Amino acid sequence: MVTGTAHNSGWTDRIAPETPAGTGFILSCERPAPITASAADAAESSGRAGAATASGGALATGAARNSGSTHRMAAETPEGTGSILSCERPAPRPAPVEAPDADPAGRRRRAWAVAASVPDPEVPVLTIEDLGVLRDIVVEGGRVTVTITPTYSGCPAMDAIRDDVVLALRSDGFDDVVVRLVLAPAWTTDWMTDAGKQKLVDYGIAPPTGRAVHPGSATGGPIRLALSVRCPRCGSLDTRELARFGSTSCKALYECRACLEPFDHFKVH
Repeated sequence: MVTGTAHNSGWTDRIAPETPAGTGFILSCERPAPITASAADAAESSGRAGAATASGGALATGAARNSGSTHRMAAETPEGTGSILSCERPAPRPAPVEAPDADPAGRRRRAWAVAASVPDPEVPVLTIEDLGVLRDIVVEGGRVTVTITPTYSGCPAMDAIRDDVVLALRSDGFDDVVVRLVLAPAWTTDWMTDAGKQKLVDYGIAPPTGRAVHPGSATGGPIRLALSVRCPRCGSLDTRELARFGSTSCKALYECRACLEPFDHFKVH
């Protein structure tokens, strides 16, 4: 058994650990010779805790804690030599219990909300949820797996989006984050949300109109062709295409003949 020594108000307590956590209990108390007033003054001046003094020999009471036990003390001489009246041993502290894992469905909703707030680096007015780039989130134990799909193969913004998703989730307490880049099925403007399309109009970009038709998809019937693109600034339909590719490959560059302002148009695909 490992023993130790603790000093308390003129007493020397020999203690031993009772549990692996080190909760101590008193084996014996050894009372040294009384401390004189000069010795107490010397101890106080050297920065150590001095012995408590009782004026005129009056009884002074207090409490001192030592290795998990509470000692009620009394001064019996003017020099403050203490004597133990009683030792009250508190109940042992229970071992900390780890909180159970949170509801997986709730953790997934929280992870989705965090990832969905990541903005697109090329069109910062949109989030990756507005664009439809955020496809899925799976929470398994402590790991969060995020699936994203680029607007087109080789999109240079995907590396930045991946890093931003990881940073956002780790900042919210998800330490183990994996981001998967999935190319099939290919991204389509049909995945954009209505709220995202309205954000594009407010930002000065013409949103995609209509639905995309892909070979082999369930969408059938005639293919709709856009005869004109509405200007997001003045609302005029008197516009023309200047270049098939605009600031990014997924947009085309247009000009409005009414207000003479150029603007980007998200192509339907």
